Amino acid sequence: MFELLVAKLLSRPAAQSCRLLKNRFYNRDIVSIKDLDRYDFEGLFEATDRISSLPLSKKQKIGEGRVLSMLFYEPSTRTIFSFEAAMLSIGGSSIGFADPHSVSVEKGESLADTVKILEGYSDIIILRHPSDGAARFAAEVASKPVINAGSGTEEHPTQAMLDLYTVMKEKGKIDGLNIAIVGDLKYGRTVYSLLYALARFEPQVFLVSPPQLRIREEALYDLENRMKISQHRSMEEVISAADVLYMTRIQRERFPDPQEYEKVRGIYVVDRSTLDKAKDSLIVMHPLPRAGEIKAEVDSAPQARYFQQAHYGKTLRAALIALILNEDIDFRS
Repeated sequence: MFELLVAKLLSRPAAQSCRLLKNRFYNRDIVSIKDLDRYDFEGLFEATDRISSLPLSKKQKIGEGRVLSMLFYEPSTRTIFSFEAAMLSIGGSSIGFADPHSVSVEKGESLADTVKILEGYSDIIILRHPSDGAARFAAEVASKPVINAGSGTEEHPTQAMLDLYTVMKEKGKIDGLNIAIVGDLKYGRTVYSLLYALARFEPQVFLVSPPQLRIREEALYDLENRMKISQHRSMEEVISAADVLYMTRIQRERFPDPQEYEKVRGIYVVDRSTLDKAKDSLIVMHPLPRAGEIKAEVDSAPQARYFQQAHYGKTLRAALIALILNEDIDFRS
């Protein structure tokens, strides 16, 4: 029996007990970031730090013989490849599809049937789907754990996990930071997961968007009761105060009217002159892909963290998969 060393993954804070209790992620669906509390995040971050320091020979025993299914009904680069690389890094393997036209979905197979078939071949299912509610539905259908890799305009929980982990690694904390989130706050599902994750901590959040892309009213009402949050139309209003600048892409594919997209395309752009107005300690993040909102000249700036942010995703997802698949796990080097 392995010894679980990550105390904050347990059913109560480590300060309350040194007794080893049950892994809170074991056999758990990850559908919504709202299902996680602060101790879940802190424990996952600790597990990510620990798994990254394990020697390869030990790390690859964690997922040995286990199989991950990836059902991607929408295009992906970072998410699909980081999950695949994460599974390989702990000794497991992966199957699945990145193009629904290449499998029986093209013949009319339902999501429920696809999930039931793939769970028979694997130990954990990763799902990305264009429909709201698809991940929740898949979790209800499946007997194996399901991880939401993006569901409609709703959420992208593992992106929020790695976003917070990036802030924690690069800034040393989340509480007390000024975090500006800029761009498409209406259709960007990463935004909703990130905001609800931040609500478990104590930052000041600046939401910057044009009026037509403001965060949905029901979410704003809920979040205003959980955290310090304000809305703005211009980056100029917040850039000098920001500790974290989180840029998002305008979600062209989710606009019902292409002309409406053209009205806001390119409305916010970060370049070197933007950084001149910011704190030297600012970090610039982006869930990627970018579509012109961060100029290539920023890539070499010391504030740029978006590629490092993407790289953190592999290790964090490896830790998450390891915890879901193993009730007890030894993260000692």
